[in-house]
Order: sequence, then C-alpha cells, then structure tokens
Amino acid sequence: MPPETDARVARANQLIDDEPTAAHPRGPFGRMEQLCSALSRHLPARGVGVSVLTEDTYSGGTVAASDAVSRRLDELQFTLGEGPCIDAYATRRPVFEPDLFGHGSSRWPGYAAAAQDEGVRAVFAFPLTIGTARAGALDVYRTQPGPLTKGAVSQAMTFAEIAMGLLLDTQAESTTGSERSADLDDALAYRLEVYQAQGMVMVDLGVSLDEAMVRLRAHAYANDRSLADVARDVVQGSLRMSQDNP
Repeated sequence: MPPETDARVARANQLIDDEPTAAHPRGPFGRMEQLCSALSRHLPARGVGVSVLTEDTYSGGTVAASDAVSRRLDELQFTLGEGPCIDAYATRRPVFEPDLFGHGSSRWPGYAAAAQDEGVRAVFAFPLTIGTARAGALDVYRTQPGPLTKGAVSQAMTFAEIAMGLLLDTQAESTTGSERSADLDDALAYRLEVYQAQGMVMVDLGVSLDEAMVRLRAHAYANDRSLADVARDVVQGSLRMSQDNP
C-alpha cells in the first residue's frame, strides 16, 4: 500500500481499537460491530450496518450493526428485495441517497418509507470488494438529509475496506477448523432455508422461482416479519403458502 493508504487504514483501525468492547461479542464479528460503532460515532451518523449478499442478491445477512435500528434497516432490504446495500453490491460502486423523502422514495419505495419511519433521512452504501471479488456492503444511515463530505466518503470507504478484510479473515479461518469458523456460517445459515423455501413455494403454487421469491417477500412484508423467519416457517411446515396468501 502507498504510505498515505497505510496511514489512513492505521487511523481507522485505531478508532476501532478504541471502541468499547464490552457490548460486543468476541471474534471477528465482535470487531465488525466495533467497526460499525466507531464509524457511526466518528463520521458522524445515525448508524452503520454491514451485510453480506449472494450473487443473485436473493438472500443475504446482516453480520454486524452499530444499533438495533441499523440492523433492522439492513435486514429489511433482503425482505423487500430493494435498497442501497443491494444496489451497491450489484453495481460494485458506492450508492449515495441524500434525500429519502425525494428521490429515494421513487428509487426504493418500500425501503425509503420504512427508513423514514425510523427517522433516517439519508443513506449511503459502500460495496465490500477486493479485486474482482465482492462480499456485501456497508451502509451508513443519517438523520439529516444532504450529501456526505469528501472526507466522510473517504473514511467510510476505508472502513469498508477493513470490513472486507475481516470477512476474508473469517473465511480463511473457516478452512482451518478454528472455533471462529462457525461465526460466518451461523450468521448466514438461513440462506439455505431461503432457497429451500423458494423451491417449496415454486412447487406448491406452480410458479417460477422468481415469483416464489416475490410471494415470500410479500408475506414477510405484509406480516412485518423478516424473510429469514418466513422461510424457516415454510421449510419447517408451519406455514403453507397459497394462491391467496400473502
């Protein structure tokens, strides 16, 4: 890395190190939550969340967040199938929405309305990438509309770079049999359930895979539940989708 990059990453890591650890779990996701809290505090922002996604963006999971509201807003994107995290991952570029009341409402109608209900007025997403690899996105939530400064964008991108490194470290640990290797699998275990539920709904209703996912998301949204919880109920047999159900 160039010296200025080294210094920038070192400063960001120091802010993460200085963040209190008592409220966070041990292991890589404990540090990821420290990262979210540190960025939220120093940017400043209403909150920060980090999520990982699959290639088709049908499912994903929030692995860390600075607070409960940020976690809910990150997770809601997977229920609705829309939002800054998904767009940043898909395009591999930062996504800036400084006005959720205006342009954001047409960009992500369901998500923007839910974010506004939580007092969020602007959201910015930074993809987690290295080379051609991508893993997810880091979302920044703010209560005031308006763009980020250049300095804030640079700081958020640095934290996204560190977050990607933490995910890669976790993945590397999973190949060594370390006790930390289960963390990522546990955080994203419901991916398989989402795919299983999608297939079951496709067969039950005689619809396409895409339509099956739409049905699952519609049911989750209509009942104020997460996509993961609805998928689990379908797989376990406690929920049977019908033509008239969401």
